[in-house]
Amino acid sequence: MVTHAQRSRGTMTGTATGRRRSTTKAARARATLSDVAREAGVSLATASRALNGTSGRAVGDGLRERVQAAADRLDYSPDANAQAMARGRTASIGLVVHDIADPYFSSIAAGVTAAADAGGYAVTLANTQHDHVRELHFVQTLQSQRARAIILAGGRQDDDEANDRLRAALRGYREQGGTVAVIGQAILGVSTVRVDNVGGSAALATALHGLGYRRFGVMAGPQRHLTARERTTGFVDALARLGVDVPPAAVVHSEFTRTGGNTALAELLLRAPDVELVFAVNDVMAVGAMSAARDAGIVVPGGLAFAGFDDIATLHDVNPALTTVHLPLEEMGRLATPLALDAAAEPREVVVTGEVRLRDSTPARSA
Repeated sequence: MVTHAQRSRGTMTGTATGRRRSTTKAARARATLSDVAREAGVSLATASRALNGTSGRAVGDGLRERVQAAADRLDYSPDANAQAMARGRTASIGLVVHDIADPYFSSIAAGVTAAADAGGYAVTLANTQHDHVRELHFVQTLQSQRARAIILAGGRQDDDEANDRLRAALRGYREQGGTVAVIGQAILGVSTVRVDNVGGSAALATALHGLGYRRFGVMAGPQRHLTARERTTGFVDALARLGVDVPPAAVVHSEFTRTGGNTALAELLLRAPDVELVFAVNDVMAVGAMSAARDAGIVVPGGLAFAGFDDIATLHDVNPALTTVHLPLEEMGRLATPLALDAAAEPREVVVTGEVRLRDSTPARSA
């Protein structure tokens, strides 16, 4: 759309034109809401209601058009912070993840941003690096920035003090009009997209047992990480019901990363050298362990089989194809977004069930 001011500029020529343009641009750069109100012949409050949608008496269409025309002539751009103060919240969603380099979180972020775009929201991304202090700081920062909603993606830690501090911060944010959703454990008193980690790992253990495997090792991730704990528990308990014992020596804890999987495999093979299949509680660890096995001269899967959990997108490039529990990661992000925007008083819970995907990394064993 070409404004009256733009059409006028189109007729100017020469050096004088350049000076006028410079003057006009400088004036426009200085334009404030007070300038718009004066240009339109209305009060500052009326101009604010017309342009920012502030609460109070409604502004008629004719008056709103007059104020908008004045704003167009002055090339006035509303300040985002001023609008946030006027409306109470910005049109942004804060997404806080543990590790954006992990394809698990990048896929979730893709789902959140797709849903946010469809709703007219922008997404602000924060990366905690698995540090609960940073996570708390980001929640407080998003509150100060008046984010419309916050989504926390990632499993919780078994840390009552840290969880209590986070609950308090989220409660304060909600009391000021913000809304929240979590992708993880439903322990923070807010709406949650919860993965059935126990059920998914139990189904995987049952399927692998059906392929003939009996000697299992588990790369169990961080000891206090609740997602890692749930997946380990589901896997080991399911095998116990099938009559297969996983000895404590065959359960190794490490970081929830590719490097963690690499180092965990070396420890596991020292402690339980007779294992025939290694279950890593996430795919990133499994990929790191498979690489370490090949570096050690172990044939995969002939010498050692592997399975993971999540079905991250980068598995398309892994050879042999990794057996895992598929999670609809982007869909989880899309599901969390309307939950985060929902101002309902009572938190809601959406449970996501994984699906076992048997692939080349766990061929059937002959009897």
